Amino acid sequence: MSAAEIVLSAKGLVKRFGGITATDNVTLDLRRGARHALIGPNGAGKTTLINLLTGVLEPTEGSITLEGRDITSLAPHQRVKRGMVRTFQINQLFDTLTPLQTLALTVSRHFGYSQQWWRPLGGNKNVAERCEKLLEQFHLTEVMDQPTHELAYGKRRLLEIAIALACEPRVLLLDEPVAGVPAGEREELLQTVAALPADVSVLLIEHDMDLVFSFANRMTVLVNGAVLTEGDPDTIANDPQVKAVYLGHGDEMSAAGSSQSATAPSEGSAAHEMASVGASHHG
Repeated sequence: MSAAEIVLSAKGLVKRFGGITATDNVTLDLRRGARHALIGPNGAGKTTLINLLTGVLEPTEGSITLEGRDITSLAPHQRVKRGMVRTFQINQLFDTLTPLQTLALTVSRHFGYSQQWWRPLGGNKNVAERCEKLLEQFHLTEVMDQPTHELAYGKRRLLEIAIALACEPRVLLLDEPVAGVPAGEREELLQTVAALPADVSVLLIEHDMDLVFSFANRMTVLVNGAVLTEGDPDTIANDPQVKAVYLGHGDEMSAAGSSQSATAPSEGSAAHEMASVGASHHG
């Protein structure tokens, strides 16, 4: 893989909190235009790694580059300006603003018109056109004038992703986009995620294995803060080490430790999903 193909690169990342190593010598390359999933059991260190990539945390060791430029010491807002945007596992929106107002604020700031954000439709054609496109793309047109706190949870998640796209990122980090979304609202969200622009490189953090395997063309498995393995979806689905992690087998490969039993995983659990997906991808 040539350097030109890599848009985001983490080399030897280590993060220690006192005597605890939360991120253990992680190296990860995100290819240009990739749909890359970061998976692992609870406590694997996924959130810590994303916090390092986005500048919320500073690494104890290692480096991060974005399109060949070192961003290891940059603040989160500086990384956004460089083209890396993150959505959050926990929905973070202005409850009293409407989707239109929220997007107008984001787009205006991105275009440098932040002092005029409250007049998007009459004040600036670029802002109005961009907002209209985003509202349509994320199925928010019919609710664009409703206060955000009145929206269905799936619509709130769509709005959050729309806000991220409003910044025209080259790298988008999606942190559990379907977390907490009711079953009846998931399909619309999944279809929208699948239709994200091809020129945006996406790193997806997700427990929903159906979404992971339908979306990703590359996967990294994190366990106990370290990379267990990386590969294409078929390789990951049939990797004995990965199955051991999700099924709770093996002494060191289970993030939950020896307390997990070797009994069959319960329906709906991450282990059950991994086992089911692995079976469907076998051969």
